[in-house]
Amino acid sequence: MGDYQIFYEWLMFAVRWLHVITAIAWIGSSFYFIALDLGLRKTPSLPPLAHGEEWQVHGGGFYHIQKYLVAPDFLPEHLTWFKWEAYWTWLSGFMLLVLVYYVGANLYLVDRTVLDVAAWQAIALSLASIVLGWVLYDALCKSPIGQSTTGLMLVLFAILVAMSWGYTQLFTGRAALLHMGAFTATIMAANVAMIIIPNQRIVVADLKAGRVPDAKYGKIAKQRSLHNNYLTLPVIFFMLSGHYPLAFATQWNWIIASLIFLVGVVIRHYFNTRHARKGNPHWTWAVAVILFIIMAWLSSGPKLPNSAGEEVASRAAESFLSASHFEAASLTVQTRCAMCHTAEPVWEGVYEPPKNVILDNDIAIANHAKDIAIQAGYAHAMPPGNVSEMTADERALIVAWFREGSGQ
Repeated sequence: MGDYQIFYEWLMFAVRWLHVITAIAWIGSSFYFIALDLGLRKTPSLPPLAHGEEWQVHGGGFYHIQKYLVAPDFLPEHLTWFKWEAYWTWLSGFMLLVLVYYVGANLYLVDRTVLDVAAWQAIALSLASIVLGWVLYDALCKSPIGQSTTGLMLVLFAILVAMSWGYTQLFTGRAALLHMGAFTATIMAANVAMIIIPNQRIVVADLKAGRVPDAKYGKIAKQRSLHNNYLTLPVIFFMLSGHYPLAFATQWNWIIASLIFLVGVVIRHYFNTRHARKGNPHWTWAVAVILFIIMAWLSSGPKLPNSAGEEVASRAAESFLSASHFEAASLTVQTRCAMCHTAEPVWEGVYEPPKNVILDNDIAIANHAKDIAIQAGYAHAMPPGNVSEMTADERALIVAWFREGSGQ
């Protein structure tokens, strides 16, 4: 198993790296084009059919950019399509969802104290909810509600709040917030794949055929692009939330998840207003700070049982509990790790169990067997700086216990 597990960890690292790279590319291009679109100027020198222009300086040169709402009289053969950034961000994110939360469903997805279901049932609920998000959103945009930007955003926010609460009734707290990110990112990526790019292709095909394109396609695509712009910052928050138990492992985690959408909206409103040269709405930062303080206050409330449900052994933990090396491995972990990984850490400067991983009892240790083996057995990442002086023999014992429990 050693070689397999090491390869698997590197595979997850590679996919995560890909996800971050493509997300940077997608989010960067999205922010750039929204800022460019809002900053366009109408000048007397604009060519016919041009909507606006912008002069920019970067990289030691000057750029003169002109935007056409439909298209100029001629269309060059080469067009740069901004789509693969979005596609690969979603694909790599879905791969991570599979590698971490589906393969490790018994630990990271299913909390048997919340909803006692088999791993395949939890995975089915996950997939169904993600698809449902796009179906509901797309139907809303195409309904009469979609004609009102404000009305559509209010209804969408109500759906997001409902999903924030719903996910906490199905999965671990960590998985619930991650799924809010997947739910939202799927809407954003589908906007690109199902609406924005197809509409642009219709316009290009009309132009090449000598027909006058219908301006409605550009209007629809712009609406979806604006939605993506406002949803970007919350998605980044959810991508990072798994590292912060105060975000996902408290009683009001679903309210925290809901409020982060408002924080993202007001921050984007500030930048969008600035880029459109309509003033400096500094009040948005005050609102964002107040909302963030409320989120921090909510996180000080009652803590949830560990997000993986340590009070109940996962189905995969039984073999680790029955392994002959378990008693010695458990004693090692509780001696070397539990001063931090407990509900009330006693190590100075540690106030919450890192990533909400609690290792002060046998069931918890068996549930986290793989993570313990990777962090403290195969690698020496834990304890940090080896502050509790775990010996080489103890690390070898942890590896032997894990290999035995996993049938290697």
